[in-house]
Amino acid sequence: MKLKKGELFCGPGGLGLAAKKAGPVIDDNGEEWSFEHVWANDYDKDSCDSYKRNISGDYKDPTVINSPVEDLPIGDRSILEDIDCFAFGFPCNDHSQVGERLGLNGEFGPLYTYGVSVLHHYKPKCFVAENVSGLRSSNEGRAFVKILSELEECGYQLTPHLYKFEEYGVPQARHRIIIVGIRDDLHNQGFQFKVPAPTTPYPKNQITSYKALTDPPIMEYTPNHEIPVHSDRVKGMLKHIPAGGNAWNSEIPEEYQLNVSKARMSSIYRKLRPDKPAYTVTGSGGGGTHMYHWDEDRALTNRERARLQTFPDDFIFSGGKQSVRRQIGMAVPPDGGCHVFEALLRSLAGIEYENVQPDPKLQLDYLKSKKLITMNEVE
Repeated sequence: MKLKKGELFCGPGGLGLAAKKAGPVIDDNGEEWSFEHVWANDYDKDSCDSYKRNISGDYKDPTVINSPVEDLPIGDRSILEDIDCFAFGFPCNDHSQVGERLGLNGEFGPLYTYGVSVLHHYKPKCFVAENVSGLRSSNEGRAFVKILSELEECGYQLTPHLYKFEEYGVPQARHRIIIVGIRDDLHNQGFQFKVPAPTTPYPKNQITSYKALTDPPIMEYTPNHEIPVHSDRVKGMLKHIPAGGNAWNSEIPEEYQLNVSKARMSSIYRKLRPDKPAYTVTGSGGGGTHMYHWDEDRALTNRERARLQTFPDDFIFSGGKQSVRRQIGMAVPPDGGCHVFEALLRSLAGIEYENVQPDPKLQLDYLKSKKLITMNEVE
């Protein structure tokens, strides 16, 4: 059984690769279950080119549509055919802990509604939606409850959960809300998604930055691996920052210290710790936010960031260095997402798997969205 998959806000293919790697799983009748790409969309050309190169494998693939989501002909089956599975990592800019936190009042916050429109028009068997952990507190908690309510009203039973990807084999502390939906008629027949159990729970077996970037070593000729060039001042500062430290380390000589009077962000010129998973890879920000090697007194290359995001070395990103950095930082780690998609396949194929209870706080929000409790009740 090949489940046809459509995707909005596809980026370079984090969720696309996750679905591609999941399965096949084999049910009790010997049938194989897997996902099959049929269409995807993103407004960014470089991201679409990366998706075409690595997911669909065709540079001219017309099923990867580069356009603003507002211009996409949702419901026109001559362009966007019927699907069994839908994936959308709707834009997180207005929900992130970093920024103005405009939520649904921002430019990007309302874009989830296009995902809702896809569910209304196509009624796929299942969907996977992803966003930052800050979504739960956006608009004082109302945004997340509203989104859950609208997704459920499309005819789906939801399982929202806060995934800590370092507990799923990702060498990075990256926490994301993922909402999995199973269509009501299938859920009523007994098909139920359960949160897959962590594979690398804290503190055992977590993959360190050192292992991710050195085992195996990255070859010099590997694409997207240009070594950053720094000024003498930055190099002088980095020499005095220990592994895990940042620009506010007291050992930095005065001539190399930053002249900053406002809030001091911990991520500024912060070096990795080789004995722990990396801190969160991001796609935005200026100098000092590029993530820094624990030993080599330099920022990471894009290929190193891609390693921390679990993209394989043969996954080639299109575009200039800044575009590639943004694509990598905004993506879902494929190895983490793969666990979700494989659990979804097993759920639909009727195969049991090790699981854990969903995040209780998100379950409480789900009850609010179903109006089983009120927004004013104390958690």
